[in-house]
Amino acid sequence: MGPRFHGREHFAPKGGGGSYRLLPFRFGQLDLRRYVVMNDVGEHVVLAREELVAFARHQLSPASEVYRALKVRHFLFDADSECALDLLALKYRTRADRIADFTGLHIFVVTLRCDHSCHYCQVSRQTEDKSAFDMSREHAERALALTFRSPARSIKIEFQGGEPLLHFDLVRFIVERATALNEEHRRDLQFVIASNLARITDDMLAFCKQYGIHFSTSLDGPEAQHDAHRPLRGGKSHARVLEGIRRVRAALGHDAVSALMTTTPSSLGQVEAIVDEYVRQGFRSIFLRSLSPYGFAVRTSLVRKYGVDDWLDFYRRGLAYILELNRRGCAFQEEYTTILLQKLFSAQGSSYVDLQSPAGIGIGGIVYNYDGAVYASDEGRMLAEMGDGTFELGHLGSDTYEAMLTNDAFVGILQDTLLESSPMCSDCPFLACCGADPVFHQVTSGDPVGHKAFSAFCAKQMGVMRHLITLLEDDPEARRILMGWV
Repeated sequence: MGPRFHGREHFAPKGGGGSYRLLPFRFGQLDLRRYVVMNDVGEHVVLAREELVAFARHQLSPASEVYRALKVRHFLFDADSECALDLLALKYRTRADRIADFTGLHIFVVTLRCDHSCHYCQVSRQTEDKSAFDMSREHAERALALTFRSPARSIKIEFQGGEPLLHFDLVRFIVERATALNEEHRRDLQFVIASNLARITDDMLAFCKQYGIHFSTSLDGPEAQHDAHRPLRGGKSHARVLEGIRRVRAALGHDAVSALMTTTPSSLGQVEAIVDEYVRQGFRSIFLRSLSPYGFAVRTSLVRKYGVDDWLDFYRRGLAYILELNRRGCAFQEEYTTILLQKLFSAQGSSYVDLQSPAGIGIGGIVYNYDGAVYASDEGRMLAEMGDGTFELGHLGSDTYEAMLTNDAFVGILQDTLLESSPMCSDCPFLACCGADPVFHQVTSGDPVGHKAFSAFCAKQMGVMRHLITLLEDDPEARRILMGWV
């Protein structure tokens, strides 16, 4: 009987230029003739099939361009690579550093009352007269106490609803109280109000200027598109938001307001017109955001009226149009693309909550609901409104900071969303540029991990990544423009 185990020499590289060793990488098909290889820090190289086979078999010549590209991007190391492993480890630690900072985004849902009736609203909005759906000062105080328990060096407090301006007295109280508390805690403190801007007043703007508060609003495109899906009593939702944007800019500065669009079925055929509207209104970027499967988007069946392929076509046409605008001299960006470029090329990666491993829930952001319930993410709050409390951490009236952020259910979900050990994700070439979205998978498959072979989230991510890497590889002018966005 022969030896049970082969000796080390059996596994040594054989033939060719094989005096190199492989570093961890994943690979996948880019198109019919090429493959992309990517490592744990987003470095990537596009190879022909025969080049990939030769690389894996240790048959690449050290004199080849492919060898040099793989070596400089940490896919292999040889006798001359004295610090390759240390440098790769440093890059990995840098990208994971955000976990130690823990929760930087704290969302206060100050009311569910709203003056709009958006068809895709993700929460259970209430009419303006229902003050029972307002957050109390007692809950606000307790939420602020938890906010400053976070070790994060930078803290952003974001006010959401409903429409936060309908409960501006509480917004004012939280801002003033947080600013006073920060005299002791000395954090980099920021405030953002997510608002449709229909109820903005000069008094509110003066207060926002005093405390450096910024605004985030919704703009779905040209007038007909915006008004169709964001109805306002009395009409003219589009005109009201443009007037609100103008007033915020006049009082607080041009960059004090950003806008977000949502892709509805009626948006699919008019991406160019939507981008043109953002350019016309003086914005420098747009986030081509797909519809989320929560709240009224489910009840009105909007979310079932287009699929991933429809959105990917919308995205590709939108990005092509934005690149063309840049070629004509109009500096304009697509924000989702920018996030992925940061994942590919920035040392820190990106802090975008939806693309983190483990998931950004709790770690990236936390939500204090109007009724005192605390959720691991805004989408987790929306899911709870649909009857599923999987992502509820506790309650401001009864649970401590430690109890909420170390409870077994929450920690278990975080463990399950580490992509490196998640089924199918662990082998995906785009792992370093992706993240777990446990709330999406909970609502679409009944499980926080989900079945990735059938996941619309995964199909979307892989479609965007293949398109982006192809652009970077095949279109030098597109690459020049895209690299300017990082």
